Amino acid sequence: MEQVLNGIIIKGIGGFYYVEADGEIYECKARGAFRKKKITPLAGDNVTFTVREGKENTIDEIGDRKNFLLRPPVANIDTLIIVSSIKEPVPSLLVIDKMTAIAVNKGIKPCVVFSKSDLGDTSEYEAVYKKAGIDVTSVCCKTGEGVDAVKAMIGGGITVFTGNTGVGKSSLLNCIDERFSLATGEISDKLGRGRHTTREATLYRVGDGWVADTPGFSSLDIEQTSEIIMKDELPFCFPEFTEYLGNCKFTSCSHTVEKGCLILDALKNGDIDPRRHESYVSMYNDVKDIKEWQL
Repeated sequence: MEQVLNGIIIKGIGGFYYVEADGEIYECKARGAFRKKKITPLAGDNVTFTVREGKENTIDEIGDRKNFLLRPPVANIDTLIIVSSIKEPVPSLLVIDKMTAIAVNKGIKPCVVFSKSDLGDTSEYEAVYKKAGIDVTSVCCKTGEGVDAVKAMIGGGITVFTGNTGVGKSSLLNCIDERFSLATGEISDKLGRGRHTTREATLYRVGDGWVADTPGFSSLDIEQTSEIIMKDELPFCFPEFTEYLGNCKFTSCSHTVEKGCLILDALKNGDIDPRRHESYVSMYNDVKDIKEWQL
Protein backbone atom coordinates (compact mmCIF):
# COMPACT_ATOMS: atom_id res chain seq x y z
CA MET A 1 0.00 0.00 0.00
CA GLU A 2 1.35 3.43 -0.97
CA GLN A 3 0.42 6.90 0.25
CA VAL A 4 1.63 10.21 -1.23
CA LEU A 5 1.99 13.01 1.33
CA ASN A 6 3.32 16.56 1.60
CA GLY A 7 5.57 17.55 4.47
CA ILE A 8 8.65 19.41 5.64
CA ILE A 9 12.13 17.98 6.18
CA ILE A 10 13.09 18.51 9.81
CA LYS A 11 16.46 16.70 9.72
CA GLY A 12 18.82 14.99 7.31
CA ILE A 13 21.64 12.71 8.41
CA GLY A 14 23.67 10.05 6.63
CA GLY A 15 21.46 10.02 3.54
CA PHE A 16 18.25 9.64 5.55
CA TYR A 17 15.70 12.44 5.82
CA TYR A 18 13.07 12.86 8.51
CA VAL A 19 9.90 14.45 7.20
CA GLU A 20 7.05 15.82 9.33
CA ALA A 21 3.52 15.60 7.95
CA ASP A 22 0.32 16.04 9.97
CA GLY A 23 2.16 15.54 13.27
CA GLU A 24 3.84 12.29 12.18
CA ILE A 25 7.55 11.88 11.34
CA TYR A 26 8.61 9.61 8.47
CA GLU A 27 12.10 8.35 7.64
CA CYS A 28 12.77 8.71 3.90
CA LYS A 29 15.51 8.37 1.32
CA ALA A 30 15.85 10.82 -1.56
CA ARG A 31 15.29 9.50 -5.07
CA GLY A 32 18.42 9.01 -7.18
CA ALA A 33 17.25 11.74 -9.57
CA PHE A 34 18.26 14.36 -7.00
CA ARG A 35 21.84 13.09 -6.91
CA LYS A 36 22.04 13.21 -10.71
CA LYS A 37 20.86 16.84 -10.64
CA LYS A 38 23.25 17.55 -7.73
CA ILE A 39 20.37 18.65 -5.50
CA THR A 40 20.72 17.96 -1.78
CA PRO A 41 17.50 18.05 0.25
CA LEU A 42 17.76 20.42 3.21
CA ALA A 43 15.99 20.88 6.52
CA GLY A 44 13.17 23.32 5.79
CA ASP A 45 12.45 21.95 2.31
CA ASN A 46 8.78 21.38 1.51
CA VAL A 47 8.58 17.96 -0.12
CA THR A 48 6.23 15.44 -1.67
CA PHE A 49 7.04 11.92 -0.51
CA THR A 50 5.70 8.38 -0.83
CA VAL A 51 5.09 6.16 2.20
CA ARG A 52 5.29 2.43 1.48
CA GLU A 53 4.26 -0.32 3.90
CA GLY A 54 7.24 -2.59 4.54
CA LYS A 55 9.39 -0.72 2.02
CA GLU A 56 11.59 2.37 1.92
CA ASN A 57 9.81 5.73 1.90
CA THR A 58 11.07 8.13 -0.77
CA ILE A 59 11.21 11.88 -1.26
CA ASP A 60 9.87 12.42 -4.79
CA GLU A 61 9.74 16.21 -5.23
CA ILE A 62 11.28 19.24 -3.54
CA GLY A 63 9.24 22.46 -3.68
CA ASP A 64 10.71 25.74 -4.87
CA ARG A 65 13.02 27.31 -2.29
CA LYS A 66 12.66 31.02 -1.51
CA ASN A 67 16.17 30.99 -0.02
CA PHE A 68 18.69 28.73 1.67
CA LEU A 69 21.92 28.69 3.65
CA LEU A 70 24.64 26.09 3.11
CA ARG A 71 26.26 26.42 6.55
CA PRO A 72 24.02 25.74 8.41
CA PRO A 73 22.10 23.74 5.78
CA VAL A 74 18.55 25.15 6.08
CA ALA A 75 16.05 26.20 3.39
CA ASN A 76 13.05 28.55 3.32
CA ILE A 77 14.15 30.72 6.23
CA ASP A 78 11.84 33.51 7.39
CA THR A 79 13.83 34.97 10.30
CA LEU A 80 17.53 35.09 11.20
CA ILE A 81 18.15 35.86 14.88
CA ILE A 82 21.70 37.08 15.37
CA VAL A 83 22.89 36.51 18.93
CA SER A 84 25.79 38.56 20.32
CA SER A 85 26.88 38.72 23.95
CA ILE A 86 27.43 42.07 25.65
CA LYS A 87 30.65 40.68 27.19
CA GLU A 88 32.78 37.52 27.03
CA PRO A 89 33.07 37.98 24.05
CA VAL A 90 32.27 41.64 23.35
CA PRO A 91 30.04 42.45 20.34
CA SER A 92 31.48 42.98 16.85
CA LEU A 93 29.05 45.31 15.09
CA LEU A 94 30.74 44.58 11.75
CA VAL A 95 29.96 40.86 12.11
CA ILE A 96 26.36 41.64 13.15
CA ASP A 97 25.98 44.06 10.22
CA LYS A 98 27.31 41.48 7.76
CA MET A 99 24.71 39.03 9.07
CA THR A 100 21.84 41.54 8.80
CA ALA A 101 22.91 42.40 5.23
CA ILE A 102 23.10 38.73 4.20
CA ALA A 103 19.62 38.18 5.66
CA VAL A 104 18.07 41.15 3.85
CA ASN A 105 19.77 40.10 0.60
CA LYS A 106 18.17 36.65 0.88
CA GLY A 107 14.71 37.94 1.78
CA ILE A 108 15.09 36.91 5.42
CA LYS A 109 14.01 39.17 8.30
CA PRO A 110 17.02 39.95 10.52
CA CYS A 111 16.67 40.33 14.28
CA VAL A 112 19.44 41.09 16.79
CA VAL A 113 19.62 39.75 20.35
CA PHE A 114 22.22 40.88 22.88
CA SER A 115 22.74 38.14 25.46
CA LYS A 116 24.23 38.20 28.99
CA SER A 117 22.51 41.52 29.70
CA ASP A 118 23.34 41.03 33.38
CA LEU A 119 27.02 41.69 32.53
CA GLY A 120 26.62 45.17 31.04
CA ASP A 121 24.41 47.91 29.62
CA THR A 122 23.02 46.97 26.20
CA SER A 123 21.07 50.17 25.54
CA GLU A 124 23.75 51.80 23.34
CA TYR A 125 23.91 48.74 21.08
CA GLU A 126 20.14 48.36 20.98
CA ALA A 127 19.84 51.99 19.86
CA VAL A 128 22.02 51.30 16.78
CA TYR A 129 19.61 48.67 15.45
CA LYS A 130 16.40 50.42 16.51
CA LYS A 131 17.53 53.42 14.44
CA ALA A 132 18.18 51.06 11.50
CA GLY A 133 14.64 49.65 11.73
CA ILE A 134 15.86 46.20 12.77
CA ASP A 135 14.10 44.32 15.58
CA VAL A 136 16.41 44.13 18.60
CA THR A 137 16.18 43.04 22.23
CA SER A 138 18.39 41.99 25.13
CA VAL A 139 18.18 38.79 27.13
CA CYS A 140 19.50 37.25 30.32
CA CYS A 141 19.08 33.49 30.53
CA LYS A 142 19.88 33.48 34.27
CA THR A 143 16.85 35.62 35.11
CA GLY A 144 14.68 34.94 32.06
CA GLU A 145 14.55 38.65 31.25
CA GLY A 146 13.87 39.22 27.53
CA VAL A 147 13.07 35.58 26.70
CA ASP A 148 9.43 36.38 25.84
CA ALA A 149 10.62 39.14 23.47
CA VAL A 150 12.82 36.61 21.67
CA LYS A 151 9.91 34.16 21.45
CA ALA A 152 7.86 36.93 19.81
CA MET A 153 10.54 37.27 17.12
CA ILE A 154 10.10 33.62 16.08
CA GLY A 155 6.63 34.00 14.53
CA GLY A 156 5.11 31.33 12.30
CA GLY A 157 7.84 30.45 9.81
CA ILE A 158 11.34 28.98 10.01
CA THR A 159 13.78 30.75 12.31
CA VAL A 160 17.54 30.23 12.41
CA PHE A 161 19.66 31.41 15.33
CA THR A 162 23.27 32.34 14.61
CA GLY A 163 26.06 33.51 16.88
CA ASN A 164 29.71 32.85 17.54
CA THR A 165 31.06 30.51 20.20
CA GLY A 166 30.43 31.63 23.76
CA VAL A 167 27.58 34.08 23.13
CA GLY A 168 25.05 31.82 24.88
CA LYS A 169 23.04 30.76 21.83
CA SER A 170 22.47 27.25 23.21
CA SER A 171 21.45 28.57 26.64
CA LEU A 172 18.97 30.89 24.94
CA LEU A 173 17.46 28.06 22.92
CA ASN A 174 17.03 26.06 26.14
CA CYS A 175 15.26 29.04 27.75
CA ILE A 176 12.89 29.23 24.78
CA ASP A 177 12.07 25.52 24.79
CA GLU A 178 13.46 22.87 27.14
CA ARG A 179 13.21 20.22 24.41
CA PHE A 180 16.36 21.54 22.81
CA SER A 181 18.29 19.99 25.72
CA LEU A 182 21.51 21.42 24.39
CA ALA A 183 24.85 21.66 26.13
CA THR A 184 25.22 25.20 27.39
CA GLY A 185 27.96 25.91 24.87
CA GLU A 186 30.37 27.38 27.40
CA ILE A 187 33.81 27.84 25.87
CA SER A 188 35.90 24.75 26.57
CA ASP A 189 39.30 25.63 28.04
CA LYS A 190 40.67 22.38 26.68
CA LEU A 191 39.45 22.78 23.10
CA GLY A 192 39.16 26.54 22.87
CA ARG A 193 35.85 26.11 21.03
CA GLY A 194 32.26 25.01 21.61
CA ARG A 195 31.58 21.40 22.60
CA HIS A 196 29.23 20.67 19.72
CA THR A 197 30.62 18.42 17.02
CA THR A 198 27.55 17.43 14.97
CA ARG A 199 27.01 19.39 11.74
CA GLU A 200 23.35 18.78 10.97
CA ALA A 201 20.49 21.20 11.36
CA THR A 202 17.28 20.03 13.06
CA LEU A 203 13.94 21.85 13.03
CA TYR A 204 11.86 21.90 16.21
CA ARG A 205 8.27 23.02 16.42
CA VAL A 206 8.00 26.11 18.63
CA GLY A 207 4.56 27.73 18.81
CA ASP A 208 3.25 28.17 15.27
CA GLY A 209 6.71 28.03 13.70
CA TRP A 210 9.93 26.08 13.49
CA VAL A 211 13.29 26.83 15.08
CA ALA A 212 16.47 25.36 13.62
CA ASP A 213 18.98 23.97 16.07
CA THR A 214 22.32 24.42 14.29
CA PRO A 215 24.96 23.07 16.70
CA GLY A 216 28.56 23.77 15.82
CA PHE A 217 27.77 26.53 13.32
CA SER A 218 28.70 30.17 13.85
CA SER A 219 28.13 33.55 12.24
CA LEU A 220 31.43 33.00 10.46
CA ASP A 221 30.02 29.96 8.62
CA ILE A 222 27.16 32.00 7.16
CA GLU A 223 29.46 34.89 6.30
CA GLN A 224 31.96 32.71 4.44
CA THR A 225 29.53 30.51 2.53
CA SER A 226 26.82 33.02 1.57
CA GLU A 227 27.01 34.50 -1.89
CA ILE A 228 28.95 37.74 -2.23
CA ILE A 229 26.75 40.83 -2.06
CA MET A 230 27.80 42.92 -5.06
CA LYS A 231 28.46 46.64 -4.60
CA ASP A 232 25.32 47.66 -6.54
CA GLU A 233 23.14 45.46 -4.31
CA LEU A 234 24.81 46.28 -0.99
CA PRO A 235 23.02 49.62 -0.25
CA PHE A 236 19.65 47.85 -0.50
CA CYS A 237 20.77 45.49 2.29
CA PHE A 238 20.83 48.35 4.81
CA PRO A 239 17.15 49.13 5.57
CA GLU A 240 17.90 52.64 6.86
CA PHE A 241 19.33 53.62 3.45
CA THR A 242 16.17 52.74 1.52
CA GLU A 243 14.39 56.11 1.58
CA TYR A 244 17.46 57.90 0.19
CA LEU A 245 18.43 55.52 -2.61
CA GLY A 246 18.02 56.78 -6.17
CA ASN A 247 18.00 60.44 -5.15
CA CYS A 248 21.71 61.21 -4.82
CA LYS A 249 23.31 63.83 -7.10
CA PHE A 250 25.21 61.17 -9.05
CA THR A 251 23.54 57.97 -10.25
CA SER A 252 26.81 56.09 -9.70
CA CYS A 253 27.03 57.23 -6.07
CA SER A 254 28.76 54.68 -3.84
CA HIS A 255 27.46 56.40 -0.67
CA THR A 256 30.98 56.44 0.77
CA VAL A 257 32.58 59.84 -0.02
CA GLU A 258 30.64 61.64 -2.79
CA LYS A 259 29.30 65.17 -2.61
CA GLY A 260 25.54 65.32 -3.06
CA CYS A 261 25.03 61.89 -1.43
CA LEU A 262 21.79 61.85 0.56
CA ILE A 263 22.98 58.97 2.73
CA LEU A 264 26.05 60.97 3.78
CA ASP A 265 23.75 63.94 4.46
CA ALA A 266 21.56 61.71 6.64
CA LEU A 267 24.70 60.53 8.41
CA LYS A 268 25.69 64.14 9.21
CA ASN A 269 22.15 64.90 10.40
CA GLY A 270 22.22 61.93 12.79
CA ASP A 271 19.50 59.99 10.93
CA ILE A 272 21.90 57.11 10.15
CA ASP A 273 24.16 55.66 12.83
CA PRO A 274 27.87 56.18 12.00
CA ARG A 275 28.75 52.64 13.13
CA ARG A 276 26.33 51.15 10.62
CA HIS A 277 27.76 53.34 7.87
CA GLU A 278 31.31 52.26 8.86
CA SER A 279 30.24 48.64 8.40
CA TYR A 280 28.73 49.51 5.02
CA VAL A 281 31.97 51.19 3.86
CA SER A 282 34.04 48.22 5.05
CA MET A 283 31.78 45.78 3.17
CA TYR A 284 31.74 48.04 0.08
CA ASN A 285 35.55 48.19 -0.01
CA ASP A 286 35.70 44.38 0.18
CA VAL A 287 33.62 43.98 -3.01
CA LYS A 288 34.08 47.21 -4.99
CA ASP A 289 36.62 45.71 -7.42
CA ILE A 290 34.80 42.41 -7.98
CA LYS A 291 33.16 42.04 -11.41
CA GLU A 292 30.15 39.80 -12.12
CA TRP A 293 32.15 37.67 -14.56
CA GLN A 294 34.70 36.83 -11.86
CA LEU A 295 32.11 35.00 -9.73
